[in-house]
Amino acid sequence: MDCVFCKIADGEIPSDIIYEDQKVIAFNDLDPQAPIHFLVIPKKHIESLAKLDEEDKDIISHIFMVIKKITQDLNVAEDGYRIVNNTGEDGGQSVKHMHFHVLAQRSLQWPPG
Repeated sequence: MDCVFCKIADGEIPSDIIYEDQKVIAFNDLDPQAPIHFLVIPKKHIESLAKLDEEDKDIISHIFMVIKKITQDLNVAEDGYRIVNNTGEDGGQSVKHMHFHVLAQRSLQWPPG
């Protein structure tokens, strides 16, 4: 499989990792749209939310708990942040690996411009 996010999760492609555990990895976005902009992805390849299986349902709650932890660690939880998930081509998903963008410390107009 030629998935850039799988390669990041496997350590084949270096990235600015800010969190990692057995299930997920979080890293800073290469093209940030806010002063704080990171991605959280499952290590297991799941193409999108639309392709999520019943056996994978726990990963979603885990991802959101990781986002909560990271935003608290970065001291942005109180001021707020945005979580974005693009699903499928019409939803703007550019990498076919489920991922969540977390953006903080900016005026949260979307799309960024």
